[in-house]
Amino acid sequence: MMNLSLVGLIGAVIGTIIAAVVYVPLVTFVERGLRSRADGAAEGETLEQEISLLRRAVLVADIIVFAGIRLLAWRYARGLTVPRRKPAPKRIAL
Repeated sequence: MMNLSLVGLIGAVIGTIIAAVVYVPLVTFVERGLRSRADGAAEGETLEQEISLLRRAVLVADIIVFAGIRLLAWRYARGLTVPRRKPAPKRIAL
């Protein structure tokens, strides 16, 4: 079973609000540019497919970026460091 905390729930709500604030203006801006570029009804179906793909791509990027930011913020708040690879030991030539 999943454990939910009030802090986690508040963080999820804030993250959703921030994602919506970023997503809506960005998609609207690019969609206007695509629609102004369209020549007419012949490109209408292609344009709708491009806009649909654009929305999906922006949503996926939004989720990935804000999930990464949330993870780094959580680790920073807990005083944890980002794991780094240890350098390989030096080899001694025989």
